Amino acid sequence: MLSNLYIENIAVIEKTNIDFTDGFNVLTGETGAGKSIVIDSINAVLGQRTTKQIIRHGCDSAFVSATFTDVSKYVEKKAHTLGFEVEDGMLILQREMSVNGKNNCRINSRPATVSALKEMSAYLVNIHGQADNAELMSPSLHLHYIDALAQNAQLLAQYREVYNEYCKAKAELENANDDEAERLAQIDLLRYQIEELENADIKIGETEELNREKTVLLNSDKITKSLIKAKAVLDGDDDIDGVINMTDDAVTSLSVSARYQESLTELSDRLANALYELKDISDLIADSISDIESDPYRLEQIEERLDLLYRLSRKYGSTEDEMLEFLQSAQEKLNELIDYDVNREKLRQRFNELLKQAMSYAEKLSAIRHNVALSFSEQVQKEMAFLEMPNVRLCVDFTQTELSKTGIDKVEFLISVNLGEDPKPVTKIASGGELSRMMLAIKTVLARHDVVETMIFDEIDTGVSGSAAQKIGMKLKEVSKDRQVMCVTHQAQIAALADSHFLINKEFVEDKTYTHVDKLDMDGRVRELARIIDGVNVTQTALDHARGLIENA
Repeated sequence: MLSNLYIENIAVIEKTNIDFTDGFNVLTGETGAGKSIVIDSINAVLGQRTTKQIIRHGCDSAFVSATFTDVSKYVEKKAHTLGFEVEDGMLILQREMSVNGKNNCRINSRPATVSALKEMSAYLVNIHGQADNAELMSPSLHLHYIDALAQNAQLLAQYREVYNEYCKAKAELENANDDEAERLAQIDLLRYQIEELENADIKIGETEELNREKTVLLNSDKITKSLIKAKAVLDGDDDIDGVINMTDDAVTSLSVSARYQESLTELSDRLANALYELKDISDLIADSISDIESDPYRLEQIEERLDLLYRLSRKYGSTEDEMLEFLQSAQEKLNELIDYDVNREKLRQRFNELLKQAMSYAEKLSAIRHNVALSFSEQVQKEMAFLEMPNVRLCVDFTQTELSKTGIDKVEFLISVNLGEDPKPVTKIASGGELSRMMLAIKTVLARHDVVETMIFDEIDTGVSGSAAQKIGMKLKEVSKDRQVMCVTHQAQIAALADSHFLINKEFVEDKTYTHVDKLDMDGRVRELARIIDGVNVTQTALDHARGLIENA
């Protein structure tokens, strides 16, 4: 159960700490006092979508912490699946929201994601708000309640897995059945592209190598002249000695000195080695001069090849790698199109197989739903009869449809609230009060099969009063015997039945609004119920009436 809720900087709540109890918890307060903020805070810590507008004005962040105790084995198993451990039956969910949009979430002090909070919430709390009544006005959502009672979650998941594959196969088969002329046109285009690329015989790194060779050919004269000059400097000519001859003379002179002074031997050897290196360089320069040719024809070949590679790169990819990848992909696509009939037959066989599987699951779901529908109607009618609707008749109307994500069933609730009237769609005849009671009846029925141990009802009494409100309170009290129930209410008859009563009140201090949540003692409960009954000017009669309601409860 939800034992503690701590709220900080949420809307008009600066700080509040609420210790809930098991059984029936009721929250009351003036309109606008902040009751909805408590529910919004619970939704936030359960991973529901929020906006930064929820953060108190002037604050950088807001924080909510919810402590659950004596959690069920289902909660422990789910927590373990998500990577969290539960100790001593306690689970603490925390969420900090910043104005910059960032969320800092934790589960039992370990970092978590918002989605992890949301996944855990499905096993912890079931919140029924006023907006949920709108689900009854949407026939497309009625099937959800039948599946919930039938506990079809696992079978429905298996069906949807097959149905999704069926949808993919259907789309692929439809694409395969496109116009034959378009297929032939694609084949012609692919063959042209493949032939063009194969004839080009593209090699990895070819463009770079060709550009290097092109640079040499374009500058061959400059290179040759520079090499000849360098060789002349090394070898000399008829007029001057070259570096090699002068170095040779230096080697001879130094070697003579080394005969008489041993310390010069190493220096003489080094100079001799330098002479050999200079002679080798001169020979290599000569080879390079002979290798360089000014070949206009070769330059033309390179220009043409580079132009071809450039044109191909604009069509098939900017690099040789990308062009070759395009060639491989085109060959694969061509093979697929050539083997079109074979592939189409395989697709048709897979489509028919998945259709058969999906129909099998859908028919199983439909059979279970039809079996559960009668029990659902009887149980909900019984609950609604207790809630001051004794003549109600509820029917679950089935219509078979094409395969969809929910199967082959379209479900709509039909209701008759008066004797002698035929059931008609809920959307056409139910009033606000009737919708509230019908939803409570459905929630009561589903709760018997639900693992969630905390149920929250936000103003379930909308549109009802008097004995109907009294019966709603009694029903909530009954449900609270098996699980924790929290209820935001404006009805004294309901609040009087609470095991724990919390007052939400608002005050203004120095132009700022502050909301507080306080647990009421007996006197506080009497005063609050009297306020609900009598309004601002509470009379003794209202106080006596309030005390009587509590004592009778």
